[in-house]
Amino acid sequence: MNPNLRVAIVHDYLNQMGGAERVVAVLHRLFPSAPIYTTIVDRERLLAELQDADIRTTWMQRIPGILKRFKQFFWLYPLAVRSINLSDYDLVISSSSAYAIGAPVKTGAVHVCYCHTPMRFAWDFSAYMEGMRLPALLKGLAKGLTLLLRIWDRTVARDVDLLIANSSVVRERVQACYGRESKLVYPPVDVSRFSVSSLPSEDYYLVVSRLVSYKRIDLAVKACSELGVPLLVVGDGPDGDRLQSFAGGTVKFLGRLPDEQVVQYMQRCRALLFPGLEDFGITPLEANACGRPVIAYRGGGALDTIVPGLNGVFFDHQDAGSLADTLRAFEGYSWDPEAIREHAMQYDGSVFAESLLRSIRQALSKKDGLEAVDAELKRERAYEVKL
Repeated sequence: MNPNLRVAIVHDYLNQMGGAERVVAVLHRLFPSAPIYTTIVDRERLLAELQDADIRTTWMQRIPGILKRFKQFFWLYPLAVRSINLSDYDLVISSSSAYAIGAPVKTGAVHVCYCHTPMRFAWDFSAYMEGMRLPALLKGLAKGLTLLLRIWDRTVARDVDLLIANSSVVRERVQACYGRESKLVYPPVDVSRFSVSSLPSEDYYLVVSRLVSYKRIDLAVKACSELGVPLLVVGDGPDGDRLQSFAGGTVKFLGRLPDEQVVQYMQRCRALLFPGLEDFGITPLEANACGRPVIAYRGGGALDTIVPGLNGVFFDHQDAGSLADTLRAFEGYSWDPEAIREHAMQYDGSVFAESLLRSIRQALSKKDGLEAVDAELKRERAYEVKL
């Protein structure tokens, strides 16, 4: 047994502040001495929890304009990931929604991959490219590369010792794309950052999201405009101008706000609207942690987290009319804020950490490093993870 387990963390790219990056933040807290390898990093868009981390980038970081046009270099990421030298590590934990699953571990080391989704570009090209302004010729060439990327993705997935899916729909996708089983561990929600307000809710619905087309914020804007009900939209993104072009007078766009203000809006909203099809969706659970219900499209990760009548309701068709019908019926529901928050607690970061460490222990059970993971498990039981 080796008590000095050498650990590395690998992530696709650190240029956003979404749910995948919050997983990396928890991994950093669990293994603070582990370096984080990633293809590129935008330090202006780095979570506060990762500011002190040892982040190591690849040669892609030196490409001019990479931070603004990072999606256009999709064909280089597999090469960049495979160029990472991980020969010094006994355990590699990858956080992957595309490329980190291809982290090249040494013979005898263990690779645990927390899979947010198999590579969207390769397996769902149309959805990935939606809203991207590229010439038809370039899109055609890009689509031609998807077959090669699928082959690469499926091949590197075979070398992973343990695949962990972040939701039921991703577990099904892992089976379909890779032909492999995976464990299910829901991503972490920092429930402690939220609380139930002692003040009554106010008369507005809320959206908190990046404004990109696949999030389907247009459904919320159209439904609330049609009904003449107040909607506050928090967030920014390339779809913002289009959304504002058809928004009614009851819809207000607040842009990107500090976390403290977002929490206040969550605490007082009538409900959070979640009209997109997401692999999991942490924002609805953050609203739940504030004691507020969610109105979500019936699909994707929302099926794992929304219990109709307890912490939210579904609308059945991904169109504005179906959402509007649900909004009309929503007035007839009553909600228990404390019960809603209690439901969110089962997705807390400490639950995620304990489940993840247990899975890592199982993956290492026949190899050196077991004693080190046992120590991590003992430490975790006495330590509540804070994102």
